[in-house]
Amino acid sequence: MRDEIKEIDPRLRGDREKSHHTGHRKRLRERFLNAGTEALADYELLEMVLFPAKPLGDVKPLAKDLLAAFGSFGQVLFAAPTELIKVKGVNEAAVVAIKVAKATAERLLKEEVADKPVIKSWTQLLDYCGIHIGYNQNEEFHVLFLDQKLQLLADERQQKGTVDHTPVYPREVVKRALEIGASSLILVHNHPSGDVNPSKADVDVTKQIIDAARPLGIEVHDHLIIGSKKHFSFKSKGLI
Repeated sequence: MRDEIKEIDPRLRGDREKSHHTGHRKRLRERFLNAGTEALADYELLEMVLFPAKPLGDVKPLAKDLLAAFGSFGQVLFAAPTELIKVKGVNEAAVVAIKVAKATAERLLKEEVADKPVIKSWTQLLDYCGIHIGYNQNEEFHVLFLDQKLQLLADERQQKGTVDHTPVYPREVVKRALEIGASSLILVHNHPSGDVNPSKADVDVTKQIIDAARPLGIEVHDHLIIGSKKHFSFKSKGLI
């Protein structure tokens, strides 16, 4: 009889584990719906992101492993697929789930900025820039092209560089502004180091773009340097 019980126990244990995980997911969803993200720890929110990638089983260990590997919830969302897949338990479905979460947040923030003057949605603009490039491991130089009402016409990446340098060509920036019909620009680039203070090269290229744009009636409204947690505004610091 004892031998028979030993043979049955693993199946019973599996059923109990399945029931536990199902109950845990239900409780987590209810807490999220009732109290929002503030009621969830980072690993719990990441669990919910991973639920569709692993319909059955416990994803809490995987969520915690991802946070340990990359350091924060934001860093997980911005991690390259090739790096994510190196974490044990991460498959293609998990990578897609993580990247969909990032893309969804980015699109929502862009919509907040798109239909109103950027001056009136400055906080949303900074949030958008932060989630768009703030966690990138390499520098990117973007230009936000604005119309006469300071509404966003386009956000375009001009160049992608290394961890600490991005080549920028002022004439190309101005040429593109004329093609789009932009009246003003906001220059945006990230510092992967997290130090958002401008370098001499940052100051120089800003001046070059201003000098190239001014004769054509195009204003450089600001130059933003974005880090994962901070930003630097040339205009607010009196550099424009």
